Amino acid sequence: MNRVLKVVLLSGLAAAVASCSTVRNVLPFGLGRTDEPQARASEGQRISVLEFEQQLAPSAALSGRDFFIPGPQAAIAWTQPGGNAENSVEHVIAAPDFTVAWRRGVGAGSSRTRQIMAPVVADNGRVFVLDGEATVSALDAGSGSTAWKANVKPDEPEFRRSMFSFGLGGGSTGGGFGGGVAVGGGKVFVSSGYRTVTALDQASGAVIWTTPVDVPIHGAPTVSGNRVFVVDVENQIQAFDVTTGEQDWSYRGIPEPARILRASSPAVTGDTVIAPFSSGEVVALRASTGQAVWQQVLSRTSRTSALSEIRDIAGRPVISRGVVYAVSHSGVLSALDIRSGQPKWTLPVAGVNAPLPVGDVVYVVSKNGELTVINRDSGQIYWTRDLNESRVRQEGGLLGFFDRTVRPEWSGPLMASNRLVLTNSDGELVAFDPKTGAQTASIRLGGPAYLAPAAYNGALYVLTDNGDLVSIR
Repeated sequence: MNRVLKVVLLSGLAAAVASCSTVRNVLPFGLGRTDEPQARASEGQRISVLEFEQQLAPSAALSGRDFFIPGPQAAIAWTQPGGNAENSVEHVIAAPDFTVAWRRGVGAGSSRTRQIMAPVVADNGRVFVLDGEATVSALDAGSGSTAWKANVKPDEPEFRRSMFSFGLGGGSTGGGFGGGVAVGGGKVFVSSGYRTVTALDQASGAVIWTTPVDVPIHGAPTVSGNRVFVVDVENQIQAFDVTTGEQDWSYRGIPEPARILRASSPAVTGDTVIAPFSSGEVVALRASTGQAVWQQVLSRTSRTSALSEIRDIAGRPVISRGVVYAVSHSGVLSALDIRSGQPKWTLPVAGVNAPLPVGDVVYVVSKNGELTVINRDSGQIYWTRDLNESRVRQEGGLLGFFDRTVRPEWSGPLMASNRLVLTNSDGELVAFDPKTGAQTASIRLGGPAYLAPAAYNGALYVLTDNGDLVSIR
């Protein structure tokens, strides 16, 4: 060890030792002693600061009780990042054999300057994905063969001029990461970190229209009726006409620059659109006019985590049976009445994934990797399972010091063929028993996965962080 480092460590140790009243009394030559009486801690009960935080705990009333899960249904379309406009798909028939059918590279993966953030969508026999360089690929859902590719990135000189206009400098176009895809009405709608919203012909990939916007869009669009909805990085939701690309309306939430490197999408049912913002706001708006109906802020301050100040709602809000389920990074999971916005129940869960309402329960995965099953009506908890129980490891360090604890990040869940399926940053697709939480199967994907799987025509599709699309049958 470096001598200077040793001296610093020993000096710090000596200072710490000298500050301890118990050790002062045994130091030689009266070192550390004073003539003043020393205070001593009385015997008492130790209280952890963690007890000040509200904790999840299984309900005694639900102990040993079963809950209803509906049988699986065929997934004949997966047109939105959450399966449909409500982001609510309960139980699908998909991958009963749980084996890899094929694997295809679809373009640029994530790197220092770009990120794959777009969930997979599928319709009319094809799967649609967006890579880290704004290239959309349409692949045959059965074979994985490429039908067409289209890049929605603007010309580089134009993009650089716009970067200068926003004070971002004239560097590489790699800064325009993010975005996503959705399909509807024979079109593929693409939002982009390069500040564009584009409609492509679903059959050929030809550009139908492109509308520039003022700031980047990291989240995927949601299509419903004759409008496509996107949320940009300045917490503005915009609605565009699906035929012309013209903006119908916009609504701006509270600005909040601190956000997670994941992106959410609005949920729509009827004439109501639910917009999630990085400020922790959940806002219900009229889909036809953009008029606000109600607003809730999912935010709480933690005494033990400064990260609770990041209030981002990075997981998609879900609309199911007249209730909106949404979870924030700062530690609030709420079930909100869609008409009034009033909470039915609230739990202290910090998450970055969409909740999954299925039958009688709601599944949710926290950012720490805890899978929790909640009674849909009461908010009481059946059980909680640590998905990282056997996956925590130590990495890094210097000369054997300063190791860091690594916990995989999880994405999902999705209920498929009586399995609860999730991906993780260790490159696994893992299946769990939906009634007990016990792991039942796993598949190596060949790369980290930060996006939940999509289900279509009996298969699961996972897009890995290195740009591979994996089909599981």
